[in-house]
Amino acid sequence: MTISLDGFVADQNGKAGRLYPDLAALRYTAYMKNAIEQTAAVLMGRRTFDMADPDSCVGNYEFQVPIFVLTHHPPSVAPKQDQHLTFRFVTGGVESAVSQARAAARDKAVQVLGASA
Repeated sequence: MTISLDGFVADQNGKAGRLYPDLAALRYTAYMKNAIEQTAAVLMGRRTFDMADPDSCVGNYEFQVPIFVLTHHPPSVAPKQDQHLTFRFVTGGVESAVSQARAAARDKAVQVLGASA
């Protein structure tokens, strides 16, 4: 079982559901506030990216940081982005994605989301 910081649990068949019934309340817990403060980049797999509506992430997603999406096929249309939240689709493999995310995070944390990632 994989549990993401945004409250989803993915089973072995790739189906996902919320672990917490009130995700909005989870965002304001000390745990999540600390995670948000310490995170400077996110690395996620393409399936995790596809589970959400990426165009709604600007200003709404917990981590308003550069997001590196590990994929073989970037989307044909880039999702909405701003000066805080950006999406970079990395096709060069896991090592490249990790290297880019760590460079963006500098001395802060990189959150890794997704069972395959």
